[in-house]
Amino acid sequence: MSFSKASVRDADVAGRRVLVRVDFNVPLDGGAVADDTRIRATLPTIELLRERGAATILASHLGRPKGKVDSALSMQPVAERLSELLGVEVRQAPAVIGGEVETLAHGLGPSDVLLLENVRFEPGETENDPDLAGALGELADLYVNDAFGAAHRAHASTAGVAGHLQGYAGLLLEREVTELTRVVESPTRPLVVLLGGSKVSDKVGVIERFLEVADEILIGGAMCFSFFRAQGIETGNSLVEEEGIKLAAEALERAKSSDCELMLPVDLVLGKNFDAETEIRESDGVAVPDGWMGLDIGPKSAAAYAEEIAKAGTVLWNGPMGAFELAPFAAGTRAVAEAVAAAPGTTVLGGGDSVAAMQQFGLGDKVDWLSTGGGASLELLEGKKLPGVEALLDA
Repeated sequence: MSFSKASVRDADVAGRRVLVRVDFNVPLDGGAVADDTRIRATLPTIELLRERGAATILASHLGRPKGKVDSALSMQPVAERLSELLGVEVRQAPAVIGGEVETLAHGLGPSDVLLLENVRFEPGETENDPDLAGALGELADLYVNDAFGAAHRAHASTAGVAGHLQGYAGLLLEREVTELTRVVESPTRPLVVLLGGSKVSDKVGVIERFLEVADEILIGGAMCFSFFRAQGIETGNSLVEEEGIKLAAEALERAKSSDCELMLPVDLVLGKNFDAETEIRESDGVAVPDGWMGLDIGPKSAAAYAEEIAKAGTVLWNGPMGAFELAPFAAGTRAVAEAVAAAPGTTVLGGGDSVAAMQQFGLGDKVDWLSTGGGASLELLEGKKLPGVEALLDA
């Protein structure tokens, strides 16, 4: 499967200004970047542009300022961290667009880097306002989208601006789309898909798609309770997504006529409350008594899932198996993470909390591909078109 969009590798950038949409939506702590994974992921694209003599103008969102300036969500700490990583001064623009920003952008020399202020300080960003897209287009000669994490949004800086400048895919975006599409279109078999998290409604499109293409789907996390309820099993005080019950019932029905096996947990770890200090017990079976809540898959389920992962040719994991942020309920997610890390097949993590879990257990470097996009990964895996990718030039 070859990537169908024009790549930044093929763009003539020497001596030109290139606007790059990146995903620097990173956690901050005390006015500094707390985790620079997303910044590092885009360094290959920035370094390629600098080596080829482009002036690089970076644009990103940070948090949800809702179209208003919020100094707590300024890109300044990101500019400081990026300067350290590149070993060169990254200038911070005072705003997203406007006269002062245009002067800065037009004054850049080859290999210079400028970071615009948080694009979501502009109310027009999330509305894909044509005026904002046009003003962003005035800053540069070419556009590169390397923000896979925001590629499922049709915003001014992810899609609109590509109507004003020729748009190319950055190296990260290209690799993300290639790796995730390969899982669906040409996986080494057996393909084992591990889905966790709390909501069936978030993952139903992925479940439907993989009932057609996977060999096994292993379900964990609170979403399993929608499946249990669909089978008439008691779930006690467990978190159950009510609208997920009907979706789960439909998936179970569809699985009967599919070549894909849908596996659910066979035991659970229960707690009285969602709290690390709560009373805990293991359940033999999956019925949850009143007054208890299921907060992790049990040891038998974890062992069974690990066994399937070990036999897989390709593993795709999206979503934790339990409340791994609470130590007593982390064992299921840890067991699965260790199995994925040790798996002989190709291993792909579809963004979000599973990546966070893998990093927390110190196993991030043992996986073939850690996606930087949560929602974007899911939409791509479902087979949806991503506006930020569609807007780019065809190869």
